[in-house]
Amino acid sequence: MRHDVVVVGAGIAGLTAARCLSATHDVLVLEGSPAIGGKLRLARVAGVSVDVGAEAMLNRRPEGVALARELGLEVVHPSSATSRIFSRGALRSLPRSLMGVPFNLDEVAASGVLSEAGLARLSAEVVRAVHQDVSVGDLVAERLGDEVVDRLVEPLLGGVYAGRARHLSAAATVPQLLAMARRGSLLEQAGAIPPSDVPVFAGLPGGMGRLPAAVAAGLQVRTDAPVREIRRDGSGWALTIGSAHAAETVLARHVVLATPAAPTARLLAETSPEAAGEIAGIESASVAVVTLAFPLAAVAGLADRSGFLVPPVEQRGIKASTFSFAKWDWVRAAGGDHAIVRTSLGRMGEERTLQATDEALVARSLAELAELAGISAIPVDTHVQRWGGGLPQYSVGHLDRMERVRSSLPVGLAVCGAWCDGVGIPAVIASARRAAAEVVRAQ
Repeated sequence: MRHDVVVVGAGIAGLTAARCLSATHDVLVLEGSPAIGGKLRLARVAGVSVDVGAEAMLNRRPEGVALARELGLEVVHPSSATSRIFSRGALRSLPRSLMGVPFNLDEVAASGVLSEAGLARLSAEVVRAVHQDVSVGDLVAERLGDEVVDRLVEPLLGGVYAGRARHLSAAATVPQLLAMARRGSLLEQAGAIPPSDVPVFAGLPGGMGRLPAAVAAGLQVRTDAPVREIRRDGSGWALTIGSAHAAETVLARHVVLATPAAPTARLLAETSPEAAGEIAGIESASVAVVTLAFPLAAVAGLADRSGFLVPPVEQRGIKASTFSFAKWDWVRAAGGDHAIVRTSLGRMGEERTLQATDEALVARSLAELAELAGISAIPVDTHVQRWGGGLPQYSVGHLDRMERVRSSLPVGLAVCGAWCDGVGIPAVIASARRAAAEVVRAQ
């Protein structure tokens, strides 16, 4: 049987692309692992089902919340608990900013995040013309100084990309910042951004890990079906799945690859070597999420805090911690007498941090939670989730790279996913819809 479309990969990108096409096409989704969902995943910790992958989506970008509501899912927002940042020996208030460019200089000074020298350099913005894509770190450092990059930009970007500010493309990761730089002063424009009561983030009661199953409802999905090869078959495509000794061929008129960059490059090596070469150049960072359940009474004093960030310059193992019991009302209610806390470890270039046992990652998280946040309680349960190569790195020129990739793909093949157009859930959904539209146009 020849399917209209075969989608390879059952993360949120592949499932969304399949859903977009399923009303008018015969669509089959092939997933190599035993479960769907990609980096949206739930696990039970102290009897509570919680996210061990992405726990939120941007609310100020519409694709994620719109999809959830289309599926009949309730959308919730974080509590009023506020974030902190560990800088210069203490947990401090996190100044409001656009990816590290502050809205208010007095707020930065009051926070103590920067030294006096760093504050002076920040105030003396150097405005220079920007004509092409640059790294976020280089852009901000030239304008506002290295300390702003090291203590504000790095932890904020690290929380999203697990990357380094001086490597990540401004055009691909913070296009608004690059557009502002081309118009003039960053500080003047950031200071003029009006306050907004629209929540930045959104989530789902019960966890973002519920979203994949809701999207997949009614779709044809095969798990444990790894795709090993794609080749031309007349006017369509033949996909080889399964092990070498039990191979199976699936035929399709169109194929959507919703797989991570590295396996996508391998699958395209024969049919589209130019695209494969470009995709192979996209690096990725590995991270681990450690989830801990503490007795609620032991951390109740932290209920006004949603968590904290840690800049790389502080040389700690954890780069962030989320006090999920304080950030999400549904987690607090589900936890009962237990408080769920997450830590995140791993940045680009810090592979050694993750070359440790699960027990060692838990021990490091506990030691640093005690040192940085004063949490000295013994957890009643723990969970370690590793995301090897889970976060693609958008190097300078990424947008041009993606144009070359898409222009070199043969008709009938489309790509989508976190390595394409943005790592957040709304951006991945948009990438999937773009791939689905390309399939329709190719008919």
